[in-house]
Parts: sequence; C-alpha cells; structure tokens
Amino acid sequence: LFVGRRCNDFRIANHSLLPGENLNQATFCRRGTEVKVMCLRINLCLCRSVVLTVLSYSSILMICVTCTETNLQPNIVLIMADDLGIGDVGCYGNDTIRTPNVDRLAKEGVMLTHHIAAAPLCTPSRAAFMTGRYPIRSGMDNGHRVRVLLFTGSSGGLPKNETTFAAILQKQGYSTGIIGKWHLGVNCESRSDYCHHPLSHGFDFYYGTPFTNFHDCKRGERSAILFDVQVTLHLATEALVVGLLTLLFLKWTGSIGISWKTIVGLAAFCLLFSGAWYSVFGFLRNWNCLVMRNYEIVQQPSNSETLSTRMTEEALAFIERNQKKPFLLVMSLIHVHAPFFTRKEFIGKSKHGSYGDNVEEMDWHVGQIINAINNIGLTNKTLIYFTSDHGGSGDSVGTNGEHDGGWNGIYKGKKGLAGWEGGIRVPGIFRWPGQLPSNKKIDEPTSLMDIYPTVVKLAGASLPQDRVIDGRDLMPLLEGETHRSEHEFLFHYCGNVLNAVRWHPRDSDSVWKAHFFTPKSEVDSCDQKNFCGCHGHCISNHDPPLLFDLSKDPSEANPLSPDTEPLFHEIQNQIQLEVEEHRKTLTPVPLQLSWNNVLWKPWLQPCCGTFPFCWCDKDSSGSNNRQGAKQ
Repeated sequence: LFVGRRCNDFRIANHSLLPGENLNQATFCRRGTEVKVMCLRINLCLCRSVVLTVLSYSSILMICVTCTETNLQPNIVLIMADDLGIGDVGCYGNDTIRTPNVDRLAKEGVMLTHHIAAAPLCTPSRAAFMTGRYPIRSGMDNGHRVRVLLFTGSSGGLPKNETTFAAILQKQGYSTGIIGKWHLGVNCESRSDYCHHPLSHGFDFYYGTPFTNFHDCKRGERSAILFDVQVTLHLATEALVVGLLTLLFLKWTGSIGISWKTIVGLAAFCLLFSGAWYSVFGFLRNWNCLVMRNYEIVQQPSNSETLSTRMTEEALAFIERNQKKPFLLVMSLIHVHAPFFTRKEFIGKSKHGSYGDNVEEMDWHVGQIINAINNIGLTNKTLIYFTSDHGGSGDSVGTNGEHDGGWNGIYKGKKGLAGWEGGIRVPGIFRWPGQLPSNKKIDEPTSLMDIYPTVVKLAGASLPQDRVIDGRDLMPLLEGETHRSEHEFLFHYCGNVLNAVRWHPRDSDSVWKAHFFTPKSEVDSCDQKNFCGCHGHCISNHDPPLLFDLSKDPSEANPLSPDTEPLFHEIQNQIQLEVEEHRKTLTPVPLQLSWNNVLWKPWLQPCCGTFPFCWCDKDSSGSNNRQGAKQ
C-alpha cells in the first residue's frame, strides 16, 4: 500500500494507470515505449519505497520483540529454608505440623519428590545452589573435619571467579536481592574488601546475617563452635593451673629449688594462654552474630529474637519497590536451624514442641511473601520456588538437652551424614500460575543445582561456556514437555571424596544408587553431631559398592547383591565408567574450607566500631529503618 501511494500519482507520457493495474515494470512496458524510457526512474522509486517500508516494519518488529522479551521475563522468588526435613511439610506427608502456605504452593504448582541437595551441609550445598556446580568444582567442600564456615572473620568463601545466577540476571536487567542467611564468606584479605559478599556476587541488595543461626547467637546458651576444642583448651588450662599451684606448694615447703622468677613466668603464661582462647570464644558471640544491610553492619551482636520478622519486612519492601520491573529475590530463611527464635504467637501451638512451633512460624513467613506477590497483581508474572538447603538434623539434641531436629520421612540419615537420602532429599515446589500446571507431582531425579540454568534461561540469558554447569533446565520437565529428567547420573560427595552415585538409566524406571562408603554412626557419637567424618575410622568402605534401587527401596534398607539383582555387575561397571568420565571434568582449585581459610583472622573480622569492641544497633526501630541502598 505504501509503495502504491508513492507511485500511483506518477505520470508517464501522459498515461495514467488504469484501475486494477499492478504497479510493475511489465505493466509499464505494455503501456508504451515511453515506459521503457522511464523504467530506471520507476525502479528507483520502487527501491526507495521498499527500503523505507522494510526499515519501518523492522523498527516496529524490533520494538515488539523487545517488549515481548521484557514481558516474558518473570519475577523470580526463591525461598530456601535451613535444615528443614522433607518430612516436616504437610504436602510431603506430615499430618501433625501445619504448613498451609507451603502446601498451597504445592497445590497451585508442581511438587518434586526426588529433589536432591548437592551436599548434606549448609556452605557446600548453598555454593552449589548459587553456581549450578558441584561444590568440589569451586573448592567449597573438603575432607577435613570442618566443612562449613565457622567465622565471619575467616578468609574462605565463594570464589570471585564463580558466576552466580544472580550475576547473570543482574546483567539481564533484573533487580537482584538476597535476604537472610548467606554463609558463603565475607572478606579475603582485609576487613573491607568484601570479596565473598553477596554484593560481589551479583546481588544489588542484601539484608541478613553473613554467618548462620547458631547457639552462640542465643543468650543463655553455651558456645557451640568447635565445642570439643573448647573443652580440650579448658582442660589444658585446668592442668596448667593445677601444675602451677603444685609448684607453689613445693616451693613453699622447700621440696624443690625453683626460682620465683620461673614461677612468675609460668603464671604469666597460664594467664595469657587461658585469656587468649577464652576471649576469642567469649567474644565470638559479638563478632560472629551480626546483621548487615548491603555493606553496612546495622546490628552487632544480632537480636535474633526479631531478626526473622525484620527479614520478612525487608522482603516485602523489596517486592514493593521493584514491582515495576523484573526482580530476583532469594529469601534465605534462618528457620529451622537450631537454636529456635519463635514469635510468641507460635510458641506452644504445634504438636512437636519448639521445633514444630518454629516450622509453623516458618510457614507463616512464606505465606507473607506469597500474599505480597498476590496482592500487587504479580501472581501470574512470578515464579515462586520453595526448598531446603539439605535434610533435617534428625535426632540431634540442643545444648540444653532439647530435641531440635527435623524429620526426614522415610529416608535414612540426616544432615551431615554422607550419602544417605535423609541428608540430601529436600522439598522442591514451583508455582507459576498460567505457565506451570497445578497440583502436579514429579518423581524424577532433580537437583538444587538445576535452579541455576532454569532461572538463567527464563531471564533470556545464556549459560557460561567457560565452565562445567552440572545443573539442568527444569522447565521442560515442569511444563510437561518431557517426562524424563535430564540427569542420568548424579554424584554425591562427602567433603572432597566421592561417596555415592545415582544412576537413572534412560531406558528404565529404576534409580540405582551405589555407596562407595557409608558413615559409622556409632563412631564419636556421630548420631549426636551435625556431621560425621569422611575418612578413616569414621567410615565403612564397600567393595563392591553398596547398591540400592531407590525406585523400589527409597529408604535404602535392603542392599542388593548378585543373587537378588541379575544385572548387579553390569550396573556396577556402568557406574564405575561414569565415575571415571566425571573425574576427567574436575580441575584442581584452591580449597576454600582448608584450615588456613576457615580459621578466624582478627584482621578480617567485620566490626561495627573499633575492633575488638564491636557493638552497634542501628536496626532496632523496626520497619522505619527499612531501606534499600542500591535500589
């Protein structure tokens, strides 16, 4: 039409185009030789008009495509509980603890029943979640005793060269925020380099504790950090004091000829020795337990009684101020990690004591976020995901003797127990009305690492090509485009040692799981700890590996043998071949949880004030202080 309007008025040798004639070179040639003379001029007219038309439509198309891409970028809310057992949630089978809000997510969305954490402990599992990679690839797990960060003043943490999903979404125009527990480090070389801080890993806004919820953070409870080391140091101090008093007595009775100078020197050593370790562990309550807003420490020590409420207020404020553009919110709850800080209105309400009360309060906080999304009309534009960082702590007992562990349902093991399902099987719930089906269950092997490629692709970005990404995009499985998980193999580590392998053959419904070793729960009162060792006398090695079919025996109660499984040797051989291929993809990296990196360093300790006198409370006035510095 545009071309016609431009050329329809053109007169050639006083001949006008007849009604219905097409404007082309052949028509003009039939109208006389004058047309031939003017062909070049007509072609120029046509070319100019066509070019203008193409450019016009191209511009419109580009605008439409841009608008479409923006509209297709969903808001993403990732809610991660801490130490929650898969059996603690109603939709996963618990009929005594009330979790109506989490259950509502499951009813309105998709529930994964074979969802796996990459590690049974906080720091390595969260590193894998953030990077989509096994923690061994980033050095965020090791075979030493300490497999989580214990101090905010240590140098270990998520390496600077790791790319989180937040960093990718940030470049895609998302507002990115994380609220709550981080537990992936703070500083590397100085108190203010913030190399491991959330804002150095793609987040625009951070509010929460860079450490974790710990017994040291609750007034009236004894310190739980390296408690057996503290006991040893206490006994050593007592021995020194007894020895010093013995020398004084022998000196007083004249039984030995020792100078007063020597006795005074020994007394000074005893004082320095006991004062040094006692002051470090004594001040840890102030140093470790802190709250940050972006880079600023707003409370030290933290008031954990009100922290969870303040976190939810921050989450609601973040949603409110970013509702006009795509946003990513990681809500990293401190529930239900012991010790428990539960609001008064939830105390004594559950049938499972303080632990059940805390789970029900956690569910309330989840409901506040769901309601905020719904109330501002973002329900169909927001993907909400709920999970736990690993399994519940099982039958663990608190420092005052109270039961403070979760229930892992039918699955053997618990938090910190290498390989067993109870420590790594976690809830996995997705809700996105209009995009995902409702009230659907999927029993295919999936991983916390899968969140990485899933949200990256939803944001319209590409995965990094310079590293191995172990996660897989879950959207085809969630939407029903495929009914098989992309994970044929999943590898399970205890520290930096391969502990077990899960194999879901593409032509079978079976899910085989081979354990190369299992923890000896009776060693060192392992059942009363939150972790067990990965070496030596702490484990039982298995040759051939202990084999289970999880599709028939999810509780891992009946190991298979050549007598009970005809394909026993073939399965073992195939798993071994895949282990060899997997190991070819590993490259040496610095261990972020080595003793050098995990031990406390005073020059790295975040401090609100002049170290060692770290104290401030800029966050006690509640919601009046809620701000987002970079939003």
